[in-house]
Order: sequence, then structure tokens, then C-alpha cells
Amino acid sequence: MSQQSTEKRNAAEAGGGRSMGVSAGGVAGTGGGAVYRGVLEMIGRTPMLELRKLDVGPCRLFVKMELMNPAGSIKDRIGLSMIEAAERDGRLNPNPPKGMPLPTIIEATAGNTGLGLALVAGQKGYKLKVVMPDKMSQEKIQHLRAMGAEVILTRSDVQKGHPEYYQDVAARLASQTPNSVFINQFCNPANVEAHYTTTGPEIWQQMGGNVDAVVVGVGSGGTLSGVGRYLREKKPDVKIILSDPAGSVLHPLVNEGKKVEAGAWLVEGMGEDFVPDICDIDLVDEAIPVTDGEAFMAARELLVKEGVLAGSSTGCLIAAAMRWCRRQTKPMNVVTFACDTGAKYLSKCFNDFWMIDNGFIQRPSTNDLRDLIARRHSEREDYTLKEDDPIKQAIKRMELYGVSQMAVMDARDRVVGILDESDILLAMVNEGGGQLARVLAGGSGPAGAGAPAGGRGNAASVSVFDRPVSDFMTRRLETIPPTASVNDLMPIFRADRVAIVVDDKGVYHGLITKIDLIHYLRQKVGK
Repeated sequence: MSQQSTEKRNAAEAGGGRSMGVSAGGVAGTGGGAVYRGVLEMIGRTPMLELRKLDVGPCRLFVKMELMNPAGSIKDRIGLSMIEAAERDGRLNPNPPKGMPLPTIIEATAGNTGLGLALVAGQKGYKLKVVMPDKMSQEKIQHLRAMGAEVILTRSDVQKGHPEYYQDVAARLASQTPNSVFINQFCNPANVEAHYTTTGPEIWQQMGGNVDAVVVGVGSGGTLSGVGRYLREKKPDVKIILSDPAGSVLHPLVNEGKKVEAGAWLVEGMGEDFVPDICDIDLVDEAIPVTDGEAFMAARELLVKEGVLAGSSTGCLIAAAMRWCRRQTKPMNVVTFACDTGAKYLSKCFNDFWMIDNGFIQRPSTNDLRDLIARRHSEREDYTLKEDDPIKQAIKRMELYGVSQMAVMDARDRVVGILDESDILLAMVNEGGGQLARVLAGGSGPAGAGAPAGGRGNAASVSVFDRPVSDFMTRRLETIPPTASVNDLMPIFRADRVAIVVDDKGVYHGLITKIDLIHYLRQKVGK
């Protein structure tokens, strides 16, 4: 370990952990806090929380609240560490010659390392390009783009060595981009250093040295290697437990010494199809495989019982930690991590419909076509319109809910029509009057001017949005009883319509779309 690393580690031990080489100066704030002079000073020194409402057997379980880093994850630490290391060794020049732009940083990431890099790069003025597998949440992608990063999505169903594998794409992109640096967290010693010099010492200091076990995951291996080495130096008999998504190659390697082909999993940022160069897998005493369903439900339980909104990787850690703790026969202090904020997964594991669509929440089965309805009307899960709702309200709801068609209900809650995007578009084109006619013809001019003969002019183009949906909805309905077979759906779909499930009493149960059938069939074949 370098002299610089030793100095950082000693400072962390003495001060409860300080961020990587950044002064935590600032000025004293009220209530014993501090006023920071920049967001990078806020990286690290995260709190430790004891979880007191989960079933952990005879043990005490603690989580290091890494979600409280400024970009929302433990990866902020390595983002700062790796960029500063690249500046020290000359790969990144923060002061290029006059007329030369700052270098571009390129990285392959599940999202959080990209966010940590984006945070630091934005503060230092670097450009950033990140390559991500396409299974990652939209919240992460939108967050990255909002921070100024360029995001390139690649396939998530291929393994290392495939030309579309995200790490290989990033390396190729770096070789083709002038004045760029491929940070490569999977081989970067500054990744490990960040955790050896800050995260590990913080844990040791916060726990007063009373750490019996730590439950970690492997994305790049930096946390395992850095925290694991530090704690082993302090306490050689500390247990290091690996939480690993089912489908990852790591738990068979640790538990059985077996090399297996990687499977697929939906937990983000954890699990691997190879052993990263910086990952010291020999530190691990035991690996616990965790299914996607177990991870997602543990994340939801953590929120409900402990009030901590954390992501799917945290759910994976919590599920493994609870299982390991309950197996113990004597009290032990166990530490794990709230790796990132669950706000990045509100569209996924915290979304009931996403969980249902992917088979993680099982609803009561009716053993008929009602099982295919994604949004059940009887449960008020669907989005509907009333006959007298204006077209502009239908447009707003379709945009808000991300749907392309909605059932129209009468006062007795019976379906009387379907309104889809085509109906709205035809209404605008056919009834919109002169202004819309000129737009479609590629013309311009002041609103209401030059309306074609017989056109209604601007007054009509405005009023079409105020007219009721009943004027434009489709009344020819393709209804199907719940007792029909799945095969009976195909003629409806071939006609490019949606199936409206209505029973023999006229009760509307919901819509079945093509994607609903796809989800149903995928679950049946276990894909």
C-alpha cells in the first residue's frame, strides 16, 4: 500500500472517515454540522444505522448508509478516487494546453459508477460517456443524462467477449475517441483504494472495532477487496460473506470451486459473469445466492419496516444478511450496505405492476382470461375515461400513464367505447380546421388565417380538444368473455385491436393487449 494510501487510511481512522483526499474544511454550521465548500467534500463519512425491526435471529444487523452520498450511492467514492488517480498519474490533465479541450472520460457501468463519475466530472469540467446494459432503470439513465453524461445502451443478454458486451463496447469507444480515458473500474486499483482508505476505516471506527461479519456484493469487486482487506488486517477472524444474485458465476466458484456459465438476473449493479481483476475473491468465507424475487421483496420490506428506501442491490444484501444472521447460534455484529437510493427503482421493484408483470408478485388466480389482464378494473388498477371527458383530458392521461388506449365508461360503469391514439389523431386532422391543415401541408402563417374552403378555422382547431371523447371513440368493441381460451385472442390481435374482457352480466374486467399476452406466455415458459 502506498504512503499516500496509508496517510488517508490513518486520517479516516482518526476522524471517522474522510473522503478521498478532499478537505472536509468548510465552516462550522449550526447544530454541530458543517457548511461544505463543494459537493465533492460531501462524499463519504456516511452514517451507520442499526436495523431493529427485521428478523435477524440472535444477531445485530447494521447498514452503512451509502445512499446518502451526493449522487446517491457508494460509487461516488470510487468516482472521485479513480478520477483523482488518473489526474495524479497524468492520464487526465485538468489543465490542458490553451486551445485543447479537457479529456473525455469513458466508462462501462450499471449506472451508479457512471453517476459517481458524472458528479466528479461535472465539477471538474470533464466530458463523460457511459456505456450501460439495457436492463438498467430509466431513472438511472435519465439521471445520467441530466448530469450531462452521454449514455450508450448495449445488450444485457450477452457475456464478456461478445462485441456488444458493455465493457467491450466501452473499451472500443475509448480506442476510437481522441483525447479520452477509459477509467475501467473493473481493473482500476483506485477503486479498491477508495474502500481500503475510507469505507473500511469508517466501518471500524463507527462500530468501535466490534465487527464480527460483513456482508458484501460484487459489482466490480472494489468494496469486497478494499473493505475486506482492511477489516481482515484489523480483525483476522472477521467473516466476509458474499451476497450474489442467482445466475452470477461467483457463488458457485466460492462455495464449490466450480466455474459455470452465467445466467440472467434483474438485480442491478451486483453479480458477474467473470471475476474482475481487482476482485480478491479469496477473502470470501461463504457466498449466499439470492434470487431476484428475494432481493426485490427484501428491498420492499426494508422500506416498510425500517423506512429505508434503497435499491435492488441493497435488497440482495439484506436478504443474504438476514438469512446468514438467522443461522447463527450466538450474538454477532453484522455490517452490510445500503448501496444506493431506491428512488432509482421506483419504476421497477417498487412498482407493483412491474413486479406483477415480471412474476414477482402473485395475484389470486381466476384460471381464465382475467389472469392476463395487467390492470384489473375491479381493483381500480386501470385508467379509464368518462363519455363527457374532453379530448384534451384524454391526451393528458395517455401521456401521464404511458398508455395508448383507454376504455370509455358510462354512468353505470359499463364500457361503451375505446379511445386510442389513432382516434385522437384523426379527430385533430379531420376536425382541426385551417391551422392544423396548414401544419400538415407544411405551411405557416398566423393562427386562423388561410383556412381552406369549408374549414372551421382556428376556432374549430381549438374546440376539437374540448369536445367529448364520445364524439371520436370507437364504438365497435371486440369483447371477449373471461371463459374464452387464449387462442381466441389471436384473431383480435391480428386485427390490431385490444381485447375487452366482459362477462355475461355485462361487467367489464379490463383490457388485454399484445404485451399482456407476451408477459403471460413468458411467465408460463419461465423466461
